[in-house]
Amino acid sequence: MTEIGKRMKILYLMRIFNEETDEAVGLTMPQIIGRLSEMGISAERKAVYRDIEALRQFGMDIRVFQRAPVEYALVNRRFSLPELLLMTDAVQSSRFLTKGKSEDLVRSIKTLASKREAKSLSKRMHVEGRIKMQNESVYHNVDIIQEALRLKRKVEFQYYKYDLEKNKKLQHDGMVYMETPVQLIYSDGYYYLVVYNDKHTNFTNYRVDRMVEVRISEERATRNADIATFDVTEYESRAFGMYRGEAISVDLLVKEDAMSGVIDRFGKDVQVTPYDDEHAKVHAVVMESPVFYGWVAQYGDSIRIVQPKRLVDGYVDYLKGIIGSYE
Repeated sequence: MTEIGKRMKILYLMRIFNEETDEAVGLTMPQIIGRLSEMGISAERKAVYRDIEALRQFGMDIRVFQRAPVEYALVNRRFSLPELLLMTDAVQSSRFLTKGKSEDLVRSIKTLASKREAKSLSKRMHVEGRIKMQNESVYHNVDIIQEALRLKRKVEFQYYKYDLEKNKKLQHDGMVYMETPVQLIYSDGYYYLVVYNDKHTNFTNYRVDRMVEVRISEERATRNADIATFDVTEYESRAFGMYRGEAISVDLLVKEDAMSGVIDRFGKDVQVTPYDDEHAKVHAVVMESPVFYGWVAQYGDSIRIVQPKRLVDGYVDYLKGIIGSYE
């Protein structure tokens, strides 16, 4: 065998173990030699033993199964099957990915598994019925934003929403926004860019997939104490549906059947004190918004806003508005 052939043999052997074996399924030595032969590589049993030992020294966890006949298999991989299943589910359930991009990523994930395990990943494809974005501009936008963050520059972009005829409508007559990027957040299946607005001296956020003509500005990003101390976890816990409103302290009376929802929303560290036999009092900070009122409404009488009065009145008006639209 030529020197090139010898080098190719161990590479093909690595591919065989990666694609055709796992902790449940191995190959016998005759099968391994046969696979190499199909690839145009001649191999002797002793040479294959040496190559397997070299792959072990390289870090591949190739083990011997004492079966009849003896089998060899790559047992441990960089990612376990449960981890690959988790990644596949995450990709397939992401709203910001197009169907085509989801399928491309799943195909890439499957290359990290054996062929047998890859079939398990294929069976878990369940994208039917999911609302998927129809363009892949989000990837390009995220790249630009990441570069702007690295360079400490502002970003410029236009922003659109949909009108009643489902047409894209640029906001403020196509005005070019110029903002200081602070943090990219993935929430509820979408990427959001949190920015600091110089004019209003506060934070707001934009859906990345609705940003167009995104580019890095020549202007340096704003730097101040608010940006330096920005806490993304706190921001996410307060902003319902990434809807930006005024941060306000709220006290809620919560029945036991709604407490799990409260923990899911605010985390286990949320301040809770006993109130009566049926309720606990929950203190939290939220962004005043229709999305917050909608979150409260889904629990019916199991969550009641106690104070401040401003939020109580706002919630009552919210409910009256919904009822009024049906009269």
